[in-house]
Amino acid sequence: MKTYRGQRYKFDAWITVSEPGHRTRLLKQRGHHSPTGFEWGYGGSGPADLARSLLHDATGEQPSETLYQAFKWGMITSLQHETWTLTQDQILWWVRSWNREHP
Repeated sequence: MKTYRGQRYKFDAWITVSEPGHRTRLLKQRGHHSPTGFEWGYGGSGPADLARSLLHDATGEQPSETLYQAFKWGMITSLQHETWTLTQDQILWWVRSWNREHP
């Protein structure tokens, strides 16, 4: 199971991905909304890129805009601290729940 950790330091924000048996790596930015990179805690372009990138990494599939925007509003805006942790299982649970409510 992958673990995603967000950390903000001054004006930079980055996300690491840890997975048993693999080296820790930085999350690849899959979105193209934000010119300044990942962010969280509000509904802007940085959080949209984070939502899209987390969903892509956790599921292995390119998420639809509808899905990653919903994930941004449902999960990413609630991350209010300088550091946070999400697991792949938490992300997949959110996706399954959302899919049940939006067939």
